[in-house]
Amino acid sequence: MLTIARLVGAALPHIAVDVGFLEMTDPPAGPVLDGLAAAGCRRVVVLPLVLLGAGHAKSDVPALVLEGRQRHPGLHLHFGSPLGISRDLVGLLGGALTAAGGQGLPLLLIARGTSDPDANGDAHKVTRLLGEWVGAPFVHTAFTGVTAPLVPAGLEVFARLGYHRMALAFWFLCTGVLVERARAEIAAFSAATGVEVVDAGHLGPDPKVVPAILERYDEAVRGIPAVNCDLCAYRAPWPGREGRLGQPIGVGHSHLAADHRGH
Repeated sequence: MLTIARLVGAALPHIAVDVGFLEMTDPPAGPVLDGLAAAGCRRVVVLPLVLLGAGHAKSDVPALVLEGRQRHPGLHLHFGSPLGISRDLVGLLGGALTAAGGQGLPLLLIARGTSDPDANGDAHKVTRLLGEWVGAPFVHTAFTGVTAPLVPAGLEVFARLGYHRMALAFWFLCTGVLVERARAEIAAFSAATGVEVVDAGHLGPDPKVVPAILERYDEAVRGIPAVNCDLCAYRAPWPGREGRLGQPIGVGHSHLAADHRGH
């Protein structure tokens, strides 16, 4: 993620670009925002660099913005949309699949699972789009956690269908614990079944990710963030998740990395 921030900074040479994290690692996003204010910034765009618009994008980052406004009343904070699904990002991963030799193979897309039905549905949409891009005869989606099917169950489908060779890609911006764990599960699957897995990797860090980020930046500056709320569980009740309707921003997850790591 730090490399992606440097790439964005190079594309915006006259703009201060910094990066903060919501969980698991430092620096926490709140103190980074404070640092920008202390450096004299008067307008700041806060972009959630997430691919699926789940709780982080709908609740945790907005909480960061609201708290930032309270601490710095003279700072104009613009909230941007998550990266979401774009042709550029789908094309980047489709190109990686083609370069890896995955064109025309059955395809498994691995995404980070969420407790948000809307976000999980977007992951399936990406799978279908990628399948169309590379001419996959069969597509399936699996998740690294929170929701089903998990990676081992997703892989098992291809073995049960009799495929001896398959393609795979990660709907992730960067590598990390979840990708590494999934790759260990993929290796175990191949060893047990003999199915060859063509791994096209994840999206970044890659300069081709930058245009999608700049588009979201420009939208935020112009005040037109494009968040899809049609199926949001915070807006309308969803079976099994009725308690989320109208839930206050920031509930359910710490947006301060140091606090989260302490737990």
